[in-house]
Amino acid sequence: MLRRTILVMLIAAVAGFGVYWWLTAPAASAVPLPSRAPDPANGQEIFNAGGCSSCHAVPNQPDRLRLGGGLALGSPFGTFYVPNISPDAADGIGRWSETEFVSAVMRGVSPEGQHYFPAFPYTSYHLAKVEDVRDLFAYLKTLPPVSGRVRDHDLPFPFNIRRNVGIWKLLFMQSGPFVADATHSPQWNRGAYLVNGFGHCAECHSPRNLLGGIITAQRFAGGPNPEGEGWVPNITQKGIGEWSVKDIANFLKTGELPEGDSAGGAMARVIKNTSQLSDEDIAAMADYLKSLPPVDGPPRPKRKDAG
Repeated sequence: MLRRTILVMLIAAVAGFGVYWWLTAPAASAVPLPSRAPDPANGQEIFNAGGCSSCHAVPNQPDRLRLGGGLALGSPFGTFYVPNISPDAADGIGRWSETEFVSAVMRGVSPEGQHYFPAFPYTSYHLAKVEDVRDLFAYLKTLPPVSGRVRDHDLPFPFNIRRNVGIWKLLFMQSGPFVADATHSPQWNRGAYLVNGFGHCAECHSPRNLLGGIITAQRFAGGPNPEGEGWVPNITQKGIGEWSVKDIANFLKTGELPEGDSAGGAMARVIKNTSQLSDEDIAAMADYLKSLPPVDGPPRPKRKDAG
């Protein structure tokens, strides 16, 4: 009887591990992409919309196009260190194929076939058009290579097990490209595409659950700073309802708030990117953001009295 019980337990354990291994497997490599002429100019616009340099530029130096990485991103799960995405062949993405880049950006899978941690916002980038991602890759290849390999992430067990990200993706990552809403204008749809896709605004401006997934019902409603300090504002009409479309566009262009103050912290880095966008894309983003219905965010902790 004991032997039978042990055998049943062993079979159950093997079966359970098999199911885990199947569920957490990274998606199979994408098929080679069809030939096309890249458009690096469009790639530059996508680069700025995505705020790539906000995270990937080498910290504490003025050149936003030196994409050697190294920025430390704090989180409730440990500290992530942003990788080198310059075209350096040894330490960056200089040896990547176009297909590998698309798979990384849109599916969160590395050239080695491993999951990327969702500190990399592929949960938003999956909405992108493949052509835009390919143009982004073409633009990145025009930038200067930067040598230097970034250190490994500092994550405790079990958050350091990349295989577990497969379960996280099943729970929180949707798939499929952006679908335009025919009831809105082309400008509004362009703004929706940029804000929800490459702009990945919801990644910071939304509260998250205990597993780090965005709380869908409070998307864009602000919450605790994912890096651990401060509070990210509500950008629905509950938070910026008094702002006009022009106010929002001016903020994305200059970083100036309607009351005369300026963006600070991580948002200041974002503005360095959005300020480079075309006036048309800034207007489109502002049009979409103004349309977000009011949503109550999580309650903000009361400030402790000094002393």
